[in-house]
Amino acid sequence: MLKLFITATDTDAGKTYAAQALAHAFVSKNKKVAVYKPISAGCERIHHDLVNEDALLLLAQSNCQQTITQVNPIAFEQPIAPHIAAAQLKQEINLTDIQEGYERITALETDIVICEGAGGWRLPLGQGKFLSEFVQASHQDVILVVNMKLGCLNHAVLTYQSIIADGLKCLGWIANCPEDMPYLTENISELTTLLPIPKLAVLPFDKDITKAAKRIDISLLTSLL
Repeated sequence: MLKLFITATDTDAGKTYAAQALAHAFVSKNKKVAVYKPISAGCERIHHDLVNEDALLLLAQSNCQQTITQVNPIAFEQPIAPHIAAAQLKQEINLTDIQEGYERITALETDIVICEGAGGWRLPLGQGKFLSEFVQASHQDVILVVNMKLGCLNHAVLTYQSIIADGLKCLGWIANCPEDMPYLTENISELTTLLPIPKLAVLPFDKDITKAAKRIDISLLTSLL
């Protein structure tokens, strides 16, 4: 089983978009794909349940008959830092709960589990804990999404170094290009030099996720199956 964790240089950096495209690409190759977004903030209350739009988008690309609660077990209504949202409700975000939810996903008959983080690599959970500790405990391989904007070179290198310092493998990076960035080509070229991992895709925003999926080179990843 290939276990992938999608992180990014910051929040709203394109993690969900990249994760959708990856899931679609694998499904198009007849792979069984399950998805997991353990924590979300910024949810709509539907029939007494908190439903996150990003989690729904991921669920739409999976093919393992999951429920939205399985995909996103920890959800908060306010679009704020999850540990602050939890504190306001006098709750705690527990690493054990996140791990147990993940184990239920990996117990499915699946070839690939795509797990999307929240925020950046060092998302605080409160009590001095970070979401990255869950990635370490579950031995996932990491894909880094770089939000192509001013400052991304520094953010990308620091995030990559942090992943490696945590003893994890970063399999590759994806350039997410939602806006017209000055000197975009030059910045992507510089990152290709700075990051000693493969560039898996350059993703300009496209509402058609099928087109985005076709832009991803998953040959390196499928070779691990």
